[in-house]
Amino acid sequence: MESVFHWISANEQMIYILILVIFLGFIVISRVPTVLHTPLMSHANAISGVVIIGAIIVIGRAEADNYAALILGFLAVVLGTINVVGGFVVTDRMLEMFKKKKTKK
Repeated sequence: MESVFHWISANEQMIYILILVIFLGFIVISRVPTVLHTPLMSHANAISGVVIIGAIIVIGRAEADNYAALILGFLAVVLGTINVVGGFVVTDRMLEMFKKKKTKK
């Protein structure tokens, strides 16, 4: 437990920045008009793609006995992939609403 407190005190500024970024992101996203949600979803998919690539790099460079890095990397790949696929499905459904329906003659 003491090592956890040491890690927190060593990374205190990064933890504060992470907390501020979370609040800032929530505030920005909550004030976005509904019309802009599709472009934001596309950008979120791109960010998730970067997360997947980073996780693959972490897995590739992790030592074979470093199970924590391997498990976290694997989880990041799986969850990032689920996020990308789900984002594309939601974006596709949203864009379907704007397509003109074909009329039968």
